[in-house]
Amino acid sequence: MRRLTGLPGEVTTLLAAVVEALDIPLPSNDEDDETAHRVLLDERAAGVRIALSVLLGSPAIWLLEDTARYIREHTAQHPVTYTPFRSDRTEAEG
Repeated sequence: MRRLTGLPGEVTTLLAAVVEALDIPLPSNDEDDETAHRVLLDERAAGVRIALSVLLGSPAIWLLEDTARYIREHTAQHPVTYTPFRSDRTEAEG
């Protein structure tokens, strides 16, 4: 991973995992998709909060990579299952 800051690589890796977990596509205008989006974002945010709380409770530099790995695994267990918003979709396509 290319670092854009003077932060240690482990910190950059952890921050990237947090961004990846929370950066989900907007849902379509369908009410079910909007609900699924909210539920997914809540679930992923909870995973990030738990991981960072554990890290803050027992900080150690080697735990940064473990925390990033946990966040990525949790993210993979909760994939996007709704239809993302597409600006090129016509009214007829839904």
